[in-house]
Amino acid sequence: MAQPAAMSGAADAYTTNPPRELPTRRGTELGLLAFAAVIVTSAFMLVQANQERELSFSLIWYGLAYLAIFAVAHLAVRRWAPYADPLILPCVALLNGLGLVMIYRIDLAREQKALALSEEITSNAPRQVLFTVLALALFLGVLLIVSDHRTLTRYAYTFGLIGIAALALPALLPSSLSEVNGAKVWLKLPGFSIQPGEFAKILLMIFFASFLVAKRDLFMTAGKRVMNVELPRARDLGPIIIAAVVCLGILVFEKDLGTALLFFGIVLMMLYVATERVIWVVVGLSMFLVGALIAYQLFTHVQQRVANWIDPLATYNDAGGGYQIAQGLFGLGTGGVFGTGLGSGRPETVPEASTDFISAALGEELGFVGLGAILMIYLLLAMRGMRSALAVRDTFGKLLGGGLSFTIIMQVFVIVGGVTKLIPMTGITTPFLSAGGSSLLANYVLIALLLRISDAARRPQQPARPRPQSQAPLAEAHTVMVQRPPAQGQPGAVGEGGRQQ
Repeated sequence: MAQPAAMSGAADAYTTNPPRELPTRRGTELGLLAFAAVIVTSAFMLVQANQERELSFSLIWYGLAYLAIFAVAHLAVRRWAPYADPLILPCVALLNGLGLVMIYRIDLAREQKALALSEEITSNAPRQVLFTVLALALFLGVLLIVSDHRTLTRYAYTFGLIGIAALALPALLPSSLSEVNGAKVWLKLPGFSIQPGEFAKILLMIFFASFLVAKRDLFMTAGKRVMNVELPRARDLGPIIIAAVVCLGILVFEKDLGTALLFFGIVLMMLYVATERVIWVVVGLSMFLVGALIAYQLFTHVQQRVANWIDPLATYNDAGGGYQIAQGLFGLGTGGVFGTGLGSGRPETVPEASTDFISAALGEELGFVGLGAILMIYLLLAMRGMRSALAVRDTFGKLLGGGLSFTIIMQVFVIVGGVTKLIPMTGITTPFLSAGGSSLLANYVLIALLLRISDAARRPQQPARPRPQSQAPLAEAHTVMVQRPPAQGQPGAVGEGGRQQ
């Protein structure tokens, strides 16, 4: 009898132990951030050794700024999103750091060229550090204010209206206040400029995710069957038609093919994820191709982009021709498989090497292997975001997380595809790598939302607490009539056990 009692006691001790907590993996994140800092610091040292032949004080300044920025970001995630994916922030830190290294390297080459011509230039690297600090402030603000991503659904239609207004504003302003390099996508303010479309894409993603969650059944309903394909009903095509019209308007009035392609791709992806029907993708792509063909026939700037894409050498010396694309291809060819080495190439010969063509600069000095590794970091970042979107419990979080992750990959595809002549060149920037404030600020907001969704996906569910039984008010309580018992010794008195005495 003693042995079963001992076994019972051991079982009771085991069952009364507290449940094991899910690890937050913040230590893993900190280790990966330290590894990214080592890579970025080594890259800075290689650039200075090859360019200046010595290590200067600027290496310490940039290194300390980089460490301080991502130390604060790590502490913020540890405090406000402790269960977030541990790989997302290190991937962003490494991409941002490599972009800063290449911007600094191009600044050194531009300074040498300006010194030979007795000219003055403005360095982009210090401005990039400043923009990263501002992006960090937005990152912290989003993590602090948005404690639950589901609260964004309350303001979905407001975000949608603001996003459409932000997209349309540059097209409505005169060219002197909105046009740069032929694209009317800027808002020029005293002292600085900003691209409202970079923030509009996030606001519109929140709107579309909320809208598709609320109206999902409408898009699931099939219409007529044509050639064994169930087409959507005509009255349900409204959102995708509106998206197509907006994209065509961007293409026509703002001359921005990249934003139009990016926006329409996001809408199609979210429609497909919400409905799991390939026909929406087919209909959307067909509408986009028809609109692109019409735009090609009507607008000269679209014809110029296509001509530069088909044969950049044929328009090499033309105004707005293929000189930039050809120089980028020459740089990629010079880099070969392993690259010329950081600080040993000539990326400054490509126009806008710090912004639109920074991937060509990286391909020249890091080669096919280095550029492929950077693209793998983007792929890893998007995969971790998609994994969080799949794991989160609510449908809105799944759609929003999937849209945010797809946006990163879509941006990389559009800009790297243009640089490598896979598709016509567009004017969007490479996330976290390119110099520029608007893109960096918006993408850090995107990462903050992705971390918030990831935190909700990995956070263990709290057990439901039993609700305390509240006593009914006196006015609602049941009343019981109590009869006074007869006195002892009188007939009919009842004693214990129910026997008459």
